[in-house]
Amino acid sequence: MIDFRQNRVRCIDALAGGLAVLTAYDEVQGSGDEPAPFQQESNFWWLSGIERPGWKLIIDGRRSRTTLVRPHLDAVQQTFVGELSSEEAKRISGADAVIDAHDFEAELRQLAKRHTVVYEVNDRTDYGFMLNPASRDLSKVLQRIFPSVQSCLRQLRELRAIKQPEEIAALRQAIALTIEAFEVAKQRLPDCQHEYECEAEFDYLFRHRNARHAYSPIVAGGANACTLHYSHNAGPLTTENMVLIDVGARVNGYCADITRTYGIKPTQRQQDVHAAVVQAQQHIIELLEPNLPVADYIQQSDDIMRDALQQLGLLRDRHDQATFRRYYPHATSHGLGVDTHDSLGAPRVLRAGMVLTVEPGIYIPEEGIGVRIEDDILITPSGHDNLSASLSTKW
Repeated sequence: MIDFRQNRVRCIDALAGGLAVLTAYDEVQGSGDEPAPFQQESNFWWLSGIERPGWKLIIDGRRSRTTLVRPHLDAVQQTFVGELSSEEAKRISGADAVIDAHDFEAELRQLAKRHTVVYEVNDRTDYGFMLNPASRDLSKVLQRIFPSVQSCLRQLRELRAIKQPEEIAALRQAIALTIEAFEVAKQRLPDCQHEYECEAEFDYLFRHRNARHAYSPIVAGGANACTLHYSHNAGPLTTENMVLIDVGARVNGYCADITRTYGIKPTQRQQDVHAAVVQAQQHIIELLEPNLPVADYIQQSDDIMRDALQQLGLLRDRHDQATFRRYYPHATSHGLGVDTHDSLGAPRVLRAGMVLTVEPGIYIPEEGIGVRIEDDILITPSGHDNLSASLSTKW
């Protein structure tokens, strides 16, 4: 079980006993009067364990006191969607108190008598799509009441970057389920005529085990694999094309992220590209150890990929960055945890307790070939542990 109370203690220490106020995400429209599938704001969940929309969290570091703010639901909402009770919310989170939403601003005004600075999480990054309005709305309230409103996003990212033992256990569970689903899908792949048939194998097993997809699954046959975040999963699967499968389960709040590329009757060229990516990934994983400078890791992994592209005749000049990025257009690694793309903070070196993916790929649109191999790696005090190593890269 994740110790949300201890997460808050670590947060209080990082903020030197300050005051933090966070909000859950709001539901947003999906279609007509139906909301889109809800996914909680990850920092709010990491500090509270609450998975419902509309809640708020007050962490008063000076008094080591946590208060949850329950959203107001009218009788119709309670009938249609149900309500999380105060007792259950306290049990999940370990919070000291739960107050009603109509008391929220009065509580903040009392806190403003003791705190001139309040910390919030308001990620203003432009991701290319509309941001959930909850953080913006909370920020407006805080700015009316407190002299200074500052972000604690950096501190939370640093804390979440180093996984605690119970977090690593949750990641292992998510990875184990994902591997099990891969094995089933791989066995049935020769009978699948469309990408969605393969995807359905993951859908069934995840829901059967009370898990969810950590992100939109990718099942990409042939040239579709050259679209990095392809998620239509409606194209045909044929014996002459390879299929790239990028899927992860979310279990107990933590995400797996694994990719394999399979061929039914692969050509020699397809086998060569696949072998080059597998070998490159092995060499990159061997680099991983604590205190490795991140800049060195990026440089060395890119050099390994340049070697692979040269061996395949795709890159003549190692300094030709445009051609390099044409066939290898993404980063090698990202953090993994509550978010699929979990922040590693802003580290200069890798540290024990970090979990990151290693996912080199080579994409050749003109040949209809896209190959990516991805595993989930824990940095240990003595080196690294490939948490998904039991899933073979062979077909």
